[in-house]
Amino acid sequence: MNILDKILDAKRQEIQNHPNTGVPEKREHVRSLKDALFNSGISVIAEIKMKSPSEGNILPNANPVQIAKDYESAGATAISVLTDEQFFGGSLEILKSVRDSVSIPVLRKDFIISNHQIMEAANVKADAYLLIAEALNSDKIENLLAFGDELGLEALVEFHNPENAEIVAKLAPPIVGVNCRDLKTMTTDIAFFEKMVSILPPDSIKVAESGIYTSDDLKYVSDLGYNAALVGTSLMKTGNPGKALENLLGGLA
Repeated sequence: MNILDKILDAKRQEIQNHPNTGVPEKREHVRSLKDALFNSGISVIAEIKMKSPSEGNILPNANPVQIAKDYESAGATAISVLTDEQFFGGSLEILKSVRDSVSIPVLRKDFIISNHQIMEAANVKADAYLLIAEALNSDKIENLLAFGDELGLEALVEFHNPENAEIVAKLAPPIVGVNCRDLKTMTTDIAFFEKMVSILPPDSIKVAESGIYTSDDLKYVSDLGYNAALVGTSLMKTGNPGKALENLLGGLA
């Protein structure tokens, strides 16, 4: 059993143990992630991640609200918040506090497999949510996209494996993520972005995820045609994520 399977098992248990949050009304004042990422340069979705299965504790005792404010000041176009508690040290409460402290879109990054989790995202004012192709079949992705759309939320649909690239391409969601982390080994390979870019739907916003550490990496994915990069671990590990993002973006000048 790989780490994704373990996490998904835990998610199913979480959903079973939590009461239904009800169906919220369509969200108002949603900040469009797609519109934010649609610009002439490379955008950065800066991530708040306390720990991970591959890295262990990344930045213990971090202040998520201060990090979010620093990210926005440094030039982040959007913020991603890991809300999984068991494996990533996050929570919905952290996402809500971050969303209340910034003016840019906030993405719920989690292992979403049910409408219940999208309702949770809406209830804490997330603007968008993540769907992982390796955790879902094509029909389920479509259903979750439709449900999120009913609530006024956008989705970032990502894949890690080449065999799922065609599935995502056929769905042609508004925002597509290519994650270069191998879910079996948890290693990253930035060359994966180049291998996959020609398969991506032409009208989708394209996001490169994982494995981006330097301004050269950022320029590399930009030159390939990606609209944005999601960067988290490399920023958080510095101990001063906002300053690290400032340096990352400053290196593009």
